[in-house]
Amino acid sequence: MAAFRERPGLTRVRCPTGITAWLVTRYQDVREVLGDSERFSSRPGQAAHVLAHMNPDLPIGEGEFTRMDGPEYQRFRRHFGPEIGMPKRLEELRPTVQRVVDERLDLMAAAGGTADFYADFAIPVTTTVIGGLLGVPYSDRKLFHDSAAAMFGSATSAGGLKAGTQPLFEYVHGLIRERRENPGEDAISRMIQRSAGAAEPFTDTELMRMSAGLLTSGWDTTATVMTHGLLALLSHPGELDRLRADPSLVPAAVEELARYFGGAPGLTREVVRDTDIGGHPVAKGDFVVLAVQAADRDPSAFEDPDRLDVGRPTDGHLGFGYGPHQCIGQQTARLELTVTLRTLLRRVPSLRLAVPLSDIRFKTGTPVYGPAALPVAWDAILPAEEGR
Repeated sequence: MAAFRERPGLTRVRCPTGITAWLVTRYQDVREVLGDSERFSSRPGQAAHVLAHMNPDLPIGEGEFTRMDGPEYQRFRRHFGPEIGMPKRLEELRPTVQRVVDERLDLMAAAGGTADFYADFAIPVTTTVIGGLLGVPYSDRKLFHDSAAAMFGSATSAGGLKAGTQPLFEYVHGLIRERRENPGEDAISRMIQRSAGAAEPFTDTELMRMSAGLLTSGWDTTATVMTHGLLALLSHPGELDRLRADPSLVPAAVEELARYFGGAPGLTREVVRDTDIGGHPVAKGDFVVLAVQAADRDPSAFEDPDRLDVGRPTDGHLGFGYGPHQCIGQQTARLELTVTLRTLLRRVPSLRLAVPLSDIRFKTGTPVYGPAALPVAWDAILPAEEGR
């Protein structure tokens, strides 16, 4: 990607799904496209270049808000955004995240001196948090785990996507019917109540799409960043020592990890009208693939960008996206990552890799890129109160 970034203009590429697109790699160009939905549409699907089931030729289905633009998209975003991004909700959520993180560490301590951080900690933490937000019990997690496997499987066909997501869709439809009758304090209940007073109330299918979308994409993306980030810190002991010495750097470290690893598969957009990107002409109907990972390593935007620096000023990084379609769950993800990192520093000061770095396996066949497993070891996990 660095070599492409150094070339003048854009590069024409053929993508795994068969579409041909312009590859955009420079920071200013990627940021410009992400910020302008009037010229560059999300209609094809965010990952139409790598996910086989995202067919740009298909019409947008009811409630399929991630492929919408402008006021149509904002109608959805404004409705469920407050449930996962408003400061009040985040502060209400913080004690829950801390409790879940401590519980998982207690379980790891009881099980012995080694664990797979991804399977034994990261996935249970993020699954419990997103399920709790929507009032979905942890025991029902297989429904949205299976849905995510179908949604983010690169080779999943349209038929496979339907088979993989339909059980969750039916389950969430049932939750909506039940919460209409017996509302609670969960996000689904609040979205139903807010919809009733909206100028254009949401249908059950639209509410289902929003809720199922949060369940499907709200756990493994964060769990993977959490795991990949820990791997980076464990393999950069100098940076980990900086955090141990100065935990106030944790929020900056979370941003740096998002910059360092974010956006691995890139994002797809469609050109709405004849225009240019960084002076290179593109035509209406062309596809562009935004190499976010290359943009966030652009030396024109970040000094020495291939170096992990937990104290780096990262203002403007694109790890959570940019513009109208930037990650709607980014504040919840930041909260989970910050609480996790602070707690690990306090309670597991001896945390280390249990295998050589070269033995770490990485996931394939998915745009959610990171370690498939992260074996870790420790000498002791301090009790929650002692670690504070």
